[in-house]
Amino acid sequence: MPTAPAPAPAPPAPVLQQSGVIQRILVQGNERIEPSTVISYLPVSPGDTIDSAKADLAVKALARTGLFSNETIDFQNGDLIVTVVENPIINRVIFEGNHALKEDKLRDEVSVRPRGIFTRAKAQSDVQRIVELYRRSGRISANVTPQIIELPQKRVDLIFKIDEGPKSGILSTNFLGNKAFSDQDLRDVVVTEESHWYKFFSNNANYDPDRLEYDKEQLRKHYRNRGYYDFRVASAVAELAPDKNGFVITYTVDEGPKYKFGKVEVETELKKLDKTVLEALVPIKSGQTYQDEAIEKATDSLTFAAGAAGFAFVDVRPRYTPNREKGTVDVTFDVKEGPRVYVDRIDIVGNTQTLDYVIRREMSVVEGDAYNRALVDRSKRQVRSLGFFKDVDITEVPGSAPDRTNLQVKVEEQPTGELSFSAGYSSVDQLVLDLGITQRNFRGRGQDVRARVSVGSLRQQLDFSFTEPRFLGRDVSAGIDVFGYRYDLSDYSAYKTTSLGFSLRANFPLSIDSSGALRYTLRQDDIQIDNLLCDPTQGTVLSSALCGQVGKRLTSLIGYGARLDRRNDYLNPSRGFYIDFNQDIAGLGGDVNYIRSDLEGGWYHGFTKDIILSLTGITGYVTGWAGDTVRINDRYYRGGLDFRGFETAGIGPRDLSQGRTDALGGKLYGIGTVELTVPTFLPEQYGIKAALFSDFGTLGKLDKADKIYRTGDVDCNQPTIADPADPTQTIPNYATPGARNTCIKDDLGLRASAGISIFWKSPMGPIRFDFSKVLAKDDYDRTETFRFSTSTRF
Repeated sequence: MPTAPAPAPAPPAPVLQQSGVIQRILVQGNERIEPSTVISYLPVSPGDTIDSAKADLAVKALARTGLFSNETIDFQNGDLIVTVVENPIINRVIFEGNHALKEDKLRDEVSVRPRGIFTRAKAQSDVQRIVELYRRSGRISANVTPQIIELPQKRVDLIFKIDEGPKSGILSTNFLGNKAFSDQDLRDVVVTEESHWYKFFSNNANYDPDRLEYDKEQLRKHYRNRGYYDFRVASAVAELAPDKNGFVITYTVDEGPKYKFGKVEVETELKKLDKTVLEALVPIKSGQTYQDEAIEKATDSLTFAAGAAGFAFVDVRPRYTPNREKGTVDVTFDVKEGPRVYVDRIDIVGNTQTLDYVIRREMSVVEGDAYNRALVDRSKRQVRSLGFFKDVDITEVPGSAPDRTNLQVKVEEQPTGELSFSAGYSSVDQLVLDLGITQRNFRGRGQDVRARVSVGSLRQQLDFSFTEPRFLGRDVSAGIDVFGYRYDLSDYSAYKTTSLGFSLRANFPLSIDSSGALRYTLRQDDIQIDNLLCDPTQGTVLSSALCGQVGKRLTSLIGYGARLDRRNDYLNPSRGFYIDFNQDIAGLGGDVNYIRSDLEGGWYHGFTKDIILSLTGITGYVTGWAGDTVRINDRYYRGGLDFRGFETAGIGPRDLSQGRTDALGGKLYGIGTVELTVPTFLPEQYGIKAALFSDFGTLGKLDKADKIYRTGDVDCNQPTIADPADPTQTIPNYATPGARNTCIKDDLGLRASAGISIFWKSPMGPIRFDFSKVLAKDDYDRTETFRFSTSTRF
């Protein structure tokens, strides 16, 4: 089994014994390649004059094809004789000795392929590729030897024999010269980790020279974002232990003094930009600790402001003037008109499912537009907000001219289909199961299709919805929902309801950050209660607040809404706010008349990547009109996922007749949430996140008619009395019509809970666990301490 020889040195230029005019070209030594193909590569043809210089060019032309291992040219009596030795064809590419890296990963790395041409240069190049791959995985002593097995018909098997060697772990990470931060603090900054037995999932607990360079940059960022303007890494040395079982990494740092910001100014020659306004936009104040990140944010703010003011071509450059005696750094932002650049071409890459036009219609810039960084950043947010992609990146690529740039929109698809399953455990051992199927990017066209079937003791539901994000090619989202569901709220509110109907809806932009919505719904509701519970002759009687709701009603409802959203990321916000208002009016036809108004908002602030504070709130009010009261199924019910610590319909007014605790819902509610995302200190690949939360709010305010006795109602506290005619028998104890029903509780009391939510991206899909502790409640509220939900994506 011969080893592939090293590449041979370049042959000397051919020296012809004679020169003259070429009469014929003869090809010798070829086996698979046709003579005409060989001749086509030559820079000469019959009738041309040949000499040593032209012969040299001909040999180099044949060598560049990569088809031959040797080429010679001779000229005799008018015949140009070309003699070649063909390179063999690769039959198989084989890897031997690889255990740490899978064969598929090695095949993706090498350039040689079966049925390809074998050359020594390609084999040696692939050896270096494999060695580099092992080096990046922490095996710096890996050795690769290429071997070939010659087969008939000028074919070879190429074998890469691999000696992986031991994995080069990190025995210790040391720091010299650090005073402001401890070694442990800096170990948390660098990516390289010390090798320990429990870090079997970590990819950073091995020696990689490239990673050391990255660590130096991380240290620089860490110090310069904490005031150390003069910081530098003097050296980063990796020493192999004497027993060669690992490396000792030593970083030598020069911290320098700590600085604060001095004067912060903005200078511009652009007349339409107000210097005072620009300085007010700079999020830096004199006396603050110096931070590189603050400089970057200020540069982005000024660039965005200039772009919003119409300056697509702007160049913002900070100038630094350190004053080491005072310990300050003066910063001046020079805002100038940059070179005019236009978008030449927009390329979409990485979209294996989503069609190009779905992404392009979210772009705020098109080909031929002036390049505007603010619009490019907005385009990135809008493409990401589709929810179709795990990652979105827009990079600039040189265009066809100096004043042209290409934009490459690189996306990484993520599952947009979802097969969902959710379950919840309450304090009364209630189990609720849901099954649904969703495709948010149907056929790659951005259309949203959802179908849901719910079978459980609480809800039986079947619904279907379809949304076209660009109705009739316009910037209007339109959709239809068809639904049928049956809620069995016997354990919560003593009634069952069946609804059938459909909804039409449309959403449209009002401005860059705001949108509007219109909708129409037509549905029929049928409320049912066990006849025995509403029969006063049976002794177990519900109040008219429930029994008066029985029957079928047709609801015809029209609604509208408006939303302002200025979050930096619509899916995972870390700063910004949103406000959402909706109002529905029922009574344009049908049997029900009411007006429902809802207001929702949220504010987000990220202290770090893993610590994000959010304050959110939602409130709503519904009231009847034209003499109608609000039916029980049109009221608000809260608890479960929207008020952790309380089970479904766990808070709000209740009917306590006969020792029951039937939820009546409320006309008015308000719920606020304070949530703080906190780090779990677990490896990112575990996919586990956590958040501390506190929910607080109230629900109540029934119509007056629902809180008084009606004709035929029995006294809730003493439903029966002895029959005067026969004391051994009982008869219903009818209450006085119009009197206050003391069994209807409607206090609008404060409810509050706190706890922790755990989010886990498990192999079966995202799972959420909620652990809650109720801090404030009414005696009749129904609580729970644990709930989980999960969904599987495809």
